[in-house]
Amino acid sequence: MIDSTYANKSTVAQIRQRFDNDVERFSNLQTAQSSTVDAPLALELITSAAAATNPDATHFLDVGCGAGNYSLKLLEKLPNLNATLIDLSQPMLDRAKERVQAVTNGRIHTHQSDIRELELGESQFDIIMAAAVLHHLREEAEWTAVFQKFYRALKPGGSLWISDLVTHTAEAIEQMMVERYGRYLTELKDEAYRDHVFAYIAAEDTPRPLLFQIDLLR
Repeated sequence: MIDSTYANKSTVAQIRQRFDNDVERFSNLQTAQSSTVDAPLALELITSAAAATNPDATHFLDVGCGAGNYSLKLLEKLPNLNATLIDLSQPMLDRAKERVQAVTNGRIHTHQSDIRELELGESQFDIIMAAAVLHHLREEAEWTAVFQKFYRALKPGGSLWISDLVTHTAEAIEQMMVERYGRYLTELKDEAYRDHVFAYIAAEDTPRPLLFQIDLLR
């Protein structure tokens, strides 16, 4: 049974179709996530921090890899890692594999799958990255199960890196951040673009607060 809270949200098939049709935009390191505040900075900081934390890494996992931007940026810092790429969209996955193959001599494994359904195994990865993907999880049980998968899949000393949309438990802060984000989108393009982004967030996304996600790591 689908929780009534999420009954009107986009289905997995609908989300997959949207990304199937947007490969070219997501293939640009600078503009792929232009609707996200400071997306290029987050890309640089997360991959730099992952490389600094696990400098001897041999294998990484990119969850919701899209066209492979996070993988490419990590491989700039830690060349020739073995890569496992997961995405709902086969066209995105094909583009990511093509781009990653061009910059690494490591093995590349791809899985066209939903992270909720894919088994990751145990102690497989030194680094797991999940960028702009976990906000598609729905019920709390799904969040818990996915974080447990990540924990089991990490090698001892491995690290998990998440960049994503979040909500805020304090209503005043939530409203402040929504308004701030709306101004960012309007300045980036215009009010119509702001309304377009807010509409697909409302239709498609179910982000959770940062503290909720931290609790899942305890």
